[in-house]
Amino acid sequence: MEHDRARITVREALELPEMRAGLPELVAGEAGLERAARWAHVVAGTAAAQLLDGGELVLTTGAAWPRDAEGLETLAARLLDAEPAAVVLELGHSFDAAPAPLAAACEARGVPLVVLRREVRFVQITQRIHQRVLADQHEALAARAEVHAMLTELGLNRSPVDYVIERLAGALDAPVVLEDSARRVVAWSGSASAEHVLAAWSDARALSLPDGRDRVPVEAQGRRWGHLTALQGPPHPAGRRTVLELGAFALALGRLADPEGEQWLQLGSKRMFEVLLEGRYRSADELAAQLAASGLPVEGRVLLGATLCSTGGSAPADFGHDGPPERTMLETALRRAVSPDGRVLIAPDTDAGAAGSAGAEHGRPILLALLSFPPGDRRTASAGSAAPPFAVRLAQELDALLPETAPASWGAHLGLGPSGTRIRALITSLEQVRAAGMLDPSASVGRVTVQQAERQPLAYLVRGLAATPEVQEFAAEALGPLLEHDGTTGPGHSGDLLRVLQAYLEQPANRSLAARRARLSRSVFYQRLALIEELLDVDLADGAVIATLTVALLARR
Repeated sequence: MEHDRARITVREALELPEMRAGLPELVAGEAGLERAARWAHVVAGTAAAQLLDGGELVLTTGAAWPRDAEGLETLAARLLDAEPAAVVLELGHSFDAAPAPLAAACEARGVPLVVLRREVRFVQITQRIHQRVLADQHEALAARAEVHAMLTELGLNRSPVDYVIERLAGALDAPVVLEDSARRVVAWSGSASAEHVLAAWSDARALSLPDGRDRVPVEAQGRRWGHLTALQGPPHPAGRRTVLELGAFALALGRLADPEGEQWLQLGSKRMFEVLLEGRYRSADELAAQLAASGLPVEGRVLLGATLCSTGGSAPADFGHDGPPERTMLETALRRAVSPDGRVLIAPDTDAGAAGSAGAEHGRPILLALLSFPPGDRRTASAGSAAPPFAVRLAQELDALLPETAPASWGAHLGLGPSGTRIRALITSLEQVRAAGMLDPSASVGRVTVQQAERQPLAYLVRGLAATPEVQEFAAEALGPLLEHDGTTGPGHSGDLLRVLQAYLEQPANRSLAARRARLSRSVFYQRLALIEELLDVDLADGAVIATLTVALLARR
């Protein structure tokens, strides 16, 4: 049972003026002075002990008590079996000193035994204690009602889980952490640093929590989804545990309304991507602690950022009534591809259009991912010109998940940033792969096409800078005559000069292959190249010209 401010401790009771008037003296059980008294009760005779419920401050004169040692030992045992908060014996009526058997029993059980050396009116003591207890109970009930009203309003407003945790932390004036059944942090709030708050969750081997915390399960209908924990903080009028239990109940109701757990599954990851991409952390160590608590270990791991989206068609694929949603399938395949030793955090790219991803134009799901692998994992190895091992594994998982109704043109495009072993490298990797958007693939396997920062460094570099006005101005000036020509209709204006230029720049040393990729005859292709040289006043065989136009095309895309 939680003892909170709706109680009065024995030590506080001894400080009351009505009690001090009796010149109280502690005889035994000093260790129990912080025991909580929920009521005061006057006991007379030997049979009154059976009327106690536990937690009472017992007031007695010892009237009708036995005088022999054996009888006093029996009485003491019966009295203390009722688990009183303390025993207060007024001397002078029946005893001149505390009976030794009673003192010994109280000392052994840690129950304070206090003697009063001056006669007092017990009714005044009980009245004052009851007033104090009732006042505190009323305050506790009012505080509980206030917390209940707050949580009810949050529920009616369909407030997100992280905001509920923020309000609970504010009510308790202490950090509050919500974890799922796998001990991954879903949301947390508090004024302390992430390293301090999340220390117990950052280490997967740590099973204990710091002292002074309260922890309650979040469960309903026989299902437990996680735990709600409040770290050390001041007492609350309603009781810290009571506040947490009310919060856990509100979260459980919200979880029942979300049977797929979509909000819980996405919240922790979404919050971490916001922290990382928006720079909402004070140090790399703090960010590492938050990532580890969210289920992505970083210490001694190989880390990289990635993007994943679907391709084929101009709208999200329809796999039929029995087919899984496109985004769900991509997420599931990605999680399976990193298991069992890898870890991944996934969130939708809410600003995918700004990142230049082609899928965003058609409402396709664009996923951001943070990947963590143990050292030496073959999925992080380079595969030369072939598809990397991780893409091969992803293609296999997609094949296993795709329904028979999947269109033959449907596929997935995987973007991989550079790998590293430090938290700064992970940040850079995600920023680079996100800024690059969808590039021409460097490899493919099954239904998966892949772009890799390690094999396309120039493309990643240019796309990362493409949003700046200076780079856009450079691209417009370098390609302006071609853009103007392609935008003009009439004889001699085929509208394909940019496409021809791109095909040539991909194979500048093999014009025949470039012509085939542009789907033009060699003669027509050569005519287009001559026109490009004339419009731009350049020599396409010049290396500097090739580099300049390559950068301009990458920036424009």
